[in-house]
Amino acid sequence: MWWWALAGALVMLAALVVEGPNPRRSLSTLRRLDDYPLYTMRYFGNYNFSAYLEKGEPAFQKAQAGAGGEYACTCFAALGDPGGRLVGRNFDWYDHPMMLLFTDPPDGYASAAMVDLSYVGFKRGEEPAEEQLEALLRAAPYLSFDGMNEHGLAVGMMAVPHAEAQLETGFVTLDSLAVIRLVLDRARTVEEALSLMGQYNVDFGGGPPIHYLIADAGGHSVVVEYLNNEMVALRNEGSWQVATNFLLEPVAPAARRENCPRYRAADEVLQAAGGALTTDEAMRLLERVSGDGTLWSVVYDMSRGAVYLSVGRNYERVYRFAME
Repeated sequence: MWWWALAGALVMLAALVVEGPNPRRSLSTLRRLDDYPLYTMRYFGNYNFSAYLEKGEPAFQKAQAGAGGEYACTCFAALGDPGGRLVGRNFDWYDHPMMLLFTDPPDGYASAAMVDLSYVGFKRGEEPAEEQLEALLRAAPYLSFDGMNEHGLAVGMMAVPHAEAQLETGFVTLDSLAVIRLVLDRARTVEEALSLMGQYNVDFGGGPPIHYLIADAGGHSVVVEYLNNEMVALRNEGSWQVATNFLLEPVAPAARRENCPRYRAADEVLQAAGGALTTDEAMRLLERVSGDGTLWSVVYDMSRGAVYLSVGRNYERVYRFAME
């Protein structure tokens, strides 16, 4: 069974010297919650993100990034209820193992984030071997596809047809997923996130071009896109905001519903609700706009610090996690 492989790897890793993280303690928290498989893990120690920010460069190669097929991610911010502000997000990709990762670095904020485990070598139907577990410790914090931190700031990414990142001389260049880690570890609000992102170049070379939706517990949200070598911030004008897989900036707001049926469906529901959804309603909306490739659906309750997660379109089973 897979946990026997984990136990053997723990013995070997007990003698492994890894700068920063506590490998034995972290791996002792690795749990498989179901056979999809969905894992959780609490990361103990420092993954040296401050050192990474000093030099940048792509953090880890994203295998299979940019492969063919239609992208179908959906992300929305529902900000109409001050006591229950939410970010909902469908991640559509290949049928891969996944993990909800909890981190609390000494030089950043605590957060929960979703990780596609294929990028550290995990495969469905196979036990994680020693090399996968070592890669997990090295790379997992840098491979966050969406998440929320202790201050109620949430972020998600979606593929878009193209992006031309800013290339400012003298700026450190970050991997496109490391931008999510930057926001989770260092920003409490949308404005702080924008200020931080504006200090770095972004490299999309290891994966598809993407844009980001960021929201905070104070009721602000923004979609960040990179066009003509500039960072473009499209802030919410009402109590909700939606993004899918097309660039918002070139499309007039009144015409955006015509660009994507998932965008139209989410925008209509949020408009009718005045941007106020319960967590159950948010998950039902994610179910409505899901597709065959939906790997996970997650609702981040920014007001209450809770995470609601469904995997493989099994909306009858929703996991709930609390931020500590």
